[in-house]
Amino acid sequence: MSTEIIQGILLPFIGTVSGAACVFIMRSTLPAAIQRALTGFAAGVMVAASVWSLLIPAMEQAEHMGQWAFFPAVAGFWLGILFLLTLDKTVPHLHRSSDAPEGPHTRLRRTTMLVLAVTLHNIPEGMAVGVVLAGWMAGDDTITLTGALALSIGIALQNFPEGAIISLPLRSEGVGKGRAFLYGVLSGIVEPLAALVTLWAAGFILPALPYLLSFAAGAMIYVVVEELIPEASAGEHSNLGTLFFATGFTLMLALDVALA
Repeated sequence: MSTEIIQGILLPFIGTVSGAACVFIMRSTLPAAIQRALTGFAAGVMVAASVWSLLIPAMEQAEHMGQWAFFPAVAGFWLGILFLLTLDKTVPHLHRSSDAPEGPHTRLRRTTMLVLAVTLHNIPEGMAVGVVLAGWMAGDDTITLTGALALSIGIALQNFPEGAIISLPLRSEGVGKGRAFLYGVLSGIVEPLAALVTLWAAGFILPALPYLLSFAAGAMIYVVVEELIPEASAGEHSNLGTLFFATGFTLMLALDVALA
């Protein structure tokens, strides 16, 4: 495995670990307004990445289908939506802005379900990185190494505040600093694992690459609409979430174009 591939896979995980490490230098959880701003930023990055790094390349790769070039993007997108919907219904988890767990009834601790909620939305991010890197390895003209690394960098940037947002609130739940950091790390370890699995699978089914790209996009958009936007808008009315959504979106757009 090349150095570029390893870097692309590990960058998002490093972002999460760095954010989780904030638990050692910050005494309390982040203010609600800052959490909304950072969540909006993450949502903006994910939406931009879904469009420029995943859906557009998926349609470009299907240009030989003529008027049906949209089909792989639409089909894969819906498969990604349904995949995350299934996980949402079958894995017990608890969102930060809610007191009611989702998924099947369980006796898992509140802290465990909080970590599971973040872990669920890290899966599509890892898949997105893996499938884009697989496209570059296959020599696809629509995907460049710098474009793939731009996606990894963008996800790493939004993973930093996410790592902090998951680890710091655990302190208020009575979890020690070491365990809170470990939970943050564990919530992010799924990303390189999902990237490796997707990278391996794509090597066997390269003709399905457009479907895999849009599958990752659908899964990411599900997370944005189901979790991130409600959390960015929760509580007292504020435009912070919207403004930082726009910041994340334009930053990811700029990275994708400038490094393509």
